[in-house]
Amino acid sequence: MSFIELENIQKLFNRVDKPAVNQLNLSIDQGEIITLLGPSGCGKTTILRMIAGFEQPTHGKIRIREDIVYSDKRFVPPEKRGVGMVFQDYALFPHLNIEKNIAFGLNKWRRSEKKARVAEILELVGLGKYGKRYPNELSGGQQQRVSLARALAPKPNVVLMDEPFSNLDAGLREKMRHDIVDILKKANTTAIIVTHDQKDAFAVSDRVVVMNEGVIQQVAHPRDIYRCPSNCFVAQFVGKTNLIKGTVAEDLKHIDTNMGRVCLSEKTDQADADNVTISIRPEGCKLGENGSGRYKGKVVRVVYSGEYQELFIQLDGNQPTDQLMLINAPVEKNITIGSHISFDITPELVALVN
Repeated sequence: MSFIELENIQKLFNRVDKPAVNQLNLSIDQGEIITLLGPSGCGKTTILRMIAGFEQPTHGKIRIREDIVYSDKRFVPPEKRGVGMVFQDYALFPHLNIEKNIAFGLNKWRRSEKKARVAEILELVGLGKYGKRYPNELSGGQQQRVSLARALAPKPNVVLMDEPFSNLDAGLREKMRHDIVDILKKANTTAIIVTHDQKDAFAVSDRVVVMNEGVIQQVAHPRDIYRCPSNCFVAQFVGKTNLIKGTVAEDLKHIDTNMGRVCLSEKTDQADADNVTISIRPEGCKLGENGSGRYKGKVVRVVYSGEYQELFIQLDGNQPTDQLMLINAPVEKNITIGSHISFDITPELVALVN
């Protein structure tokens, strides 16, 4: 049995016909870091609140360890679930120093044990010298570490984190992603994180749960989510992509499209399918030298993104289409609007989606 189990979870709010969470099933192993990723209103924060006990499901069952914390016949209150919570705004007590903030959830511990645990957890989060300071004397990243330290101090079964990086600037955000993973892994703590940011999810997760309209769309390792999206929603939400209609060729290895024949990374079992969609990642399109690429078109827009430039291509083909192809090109290439270019497509970045 998994460490955390959500079985057939449904959540209906009053006077709303459509469930906020609909028939959700999810298993999480001990020590695993899971991220719930999706747009606003997809139900990810509601799931977090149901695990914590702040909301009750309309139907379903929740297990933490081997204990049923919610079912149609049982409800365990939040304080008895062994859950640590890290809030988006950190929710630190401004009138308490860092040591007292962290010790807040250790009221039932002996004084000596409490003092030792606070010292231990301060060292774990890299704030051993900051115990006597107050929250307003710390940076945003340090405050976030204190919030995580407070959640970890009682040795919870699971730590829940709601948009933990949203209040940080870009440089600090990247650093804190790595720091939080390091802290959670050292503590061997199971964690569930909510975010709408793909980079946050990919940087910290063992697995990503992509959600839309209360329904899980795909659960997989970040690499598999990106390279093998299960449907069009996942392909578009997780990074940029080109969605192209086509027909499965007889060899089941290629898709015939308006832009020509495109090779898949592996054979499909969708034999005789005459209306399929493929996802082609922009970085999977490689510029050909001196017009040597298989696919050709005219550049109608160029967007510089720092590390690369995005080219929007009007494709040549036997059947003209208004759809533009997005490909990434090296920044050192001098490409202007109106240029004619050619490119090839890497099969490993082509996925058949529903």
